[in-house]
Amino acid sequence: MYRTKTCGELRLSDVNQTVTLAGWVQRIRKMGGMTFIDLRDRYGITQLAFSGDQLTLAEGLGREYVLQVTGKVIERQSKNAQLPTGEIEIEVQQLNILNPALTPPFTIEDDTDGGDDLRMKYRYLDLRRTAVRRNLELRHKMAFEVRRYLDEQGFLEVETPVLVNSTPEGARDFVVPSRMNPGTFYALPQSPQTLKQLLMVSGFDRYFQIVKCFRDEDLRADRQPEFTQIDCEMSFVEQEDILQMFEGMSRHLFKTILNIDLPALPRMTWADAMKYYGSDKPDTRFGMTFVELQDLFHEAEAKKPEAERFTVFANAQYIGGICAKGCATYTRKQLDALTDFVRRPQVGAKGMVYARVEADGTVKSSVDKFYSQDVLQQMAQQMQAQAGDLILILSGDDAMKTRKQLSELRLEMGRQLGLRDPKQFSCLWVIDFPMYEWSDEEQRLMAMHHPFTSPKPEDIPLLDTDPAAVRANAYDMVINGVEVGGGSIRIHDAKLQEKIFEILGFTPEQAQQKFGFLMNAFKYGAPPHGGLAYGLDRFVSLFAGLDSIRDCIAFPKNNQGKDVMLGAPGVIDQIQLDELQIDIKKKSN
Repeated sequence: MYRTKTCGELRLSDVNQTVTLAGWVQRIRKMGGMTFIDLRDRYGITQLAFSGDQLTLAEGLGREYVLQVTGKVIERQSKNAQLPTGEIEIEVQQLNILNPALTPPFTIEDDTDGGDDLRMKYRYLDLRRTAVRRNLELRHKMAFEVRRYLDEQGFLEVETPVLVNSTPEGARDFVVPSRMNPGTFYALPQSPQTLKQLLMVSGFDRYFQIVKCFRDEDLRADRQPEFTQIDCEMSFVEQEDILQMFEGMSRHLFKTILNIDLPALPRMTWADAMKYYGSDKPDTRFGMTFVELQDLFHEAEAKKPEAERFTVFANAQYIGGICAKGCATYTRKQLDALTDFVRRPQVGAKGMVYARVEADGTVKSSVDKFYSQDVLQQMAQQMQAQAGDLILILSGDDAMKTRKQLSELRLEMGRQLGLRDPKQFSCLWVIDFPMYEWSDEEQRLMAMHHPFTSPKPEDIPLLDTDPAAVRANAYDMVINGVEVGGGSIRIHDAKLQEKIFEILGFTPEQAQQKFGFLMNAFKYGAPPHGGLAYGLDRFVSLFAGLDSIRDCIAFPKNNQGKDVMLGAPGVIDQIQLDELQIDIKKKSN
């Protein structure tokens, strides 16, 4: 055998045993008449000791050499309390170099000297680092516990196709040309949505799949072009059944993985989430909820001559503020930095108004000259601001847009004040989403989730009169301001599904061409059904306390959607293009 023990399991109780280990050289230290080598494998690090006649065995070794060593376990004189194996070392008797190694381009340490691009290029080396390896071990454990929980609840894991048809109403598809059917294309699934609904029609009343999905969309910290979903669907259920089932799964994960007893999850309507947090995925680890001030300031402006009005507020559709407790000590430099923050293109505000509540209760504001102390005191009262607090206000012509800007400011204040502790978890359900949202680009209503989401039964009559007011039977689970999962009760009636397609602008012919297989299936007895999908990558990154999902994925893409290690995407041979009957027109310089 190459090894009888791993590099992470030996303890004082193993002293005097002769063992064989195999692994990589982490570091080499020469101290007088001895040489010490830290040998690393997936399970840990064990110190090797070379002395006397065995010293020559360690000559010429370098970092990341692959070794096999045999020796006796002895007690260390200088113990290392930071290592589980820190009380022992191996007195080496035999050494076999299984493979020499080039000096790696960065240190294989938790605090590595390698930048992101370099580590992604040599990802197979980056994966040797303990911090990255632990993330993948966590991912494995979470996937295992998901399967265990769902199996105990009677779910069947069913694989669905990866080569499917392209459908509208979502992100852009990745498409795959068909050689055998020239001019036609498969699409890689954005999710197994319609397929899992067909499984419900088939009688598989509890389905799940840990499945790869693909979306050709702009990337950010919590997005990758390919990602993994915990995809689930149930028949003969209402919304409450699904929330209870998957709240139970989340509780199981928190307990088995983190030993945290998750309380019952609060529920917040989408309307309240937007009103008080400016986001459909509110971070509820801290307060600082929005207070609307437009009525107060519009009333104050109406009493003034037009020439004396503060037009920024007088003409604003929405004025909202947050109260940062104890932050009246913020300097002008800090306040200017916050103003610069909200003016960034990513946020898009034109400016920010601030007010301090002084120790004596008076309110000092950046708009003092426009408002009396009485108006400012009313503002402070509405904000529930006390002496020493700082009020930050944004305004704008578009209420929804301004709320989102204020949300970014709130999150930034939470970050500055240390209120967004990754080790603290605040979970909730966001429910009652709008069925539709207006697309300026398409100049039509679009499904906020997808076109198979059922409207709330009491809102169905509004489909004919005011479809924009219809609420969806949809729900998202949010943890620490991150949407980790979402789903809905589905439409199971073919006529209602046809109505939804009509509102979305599909002709009957278009609907039949794209989704005829689903609507036809409904005519053969579709049960009431619904489900949801969790983003496994996001879930793992939250549990690991990561800012990005990249380090819980073995081989991720960079922010340009490229795999710099594999060189993907790349060009393909002209022979392959000819077989696929694809003509790429090269642009001339």
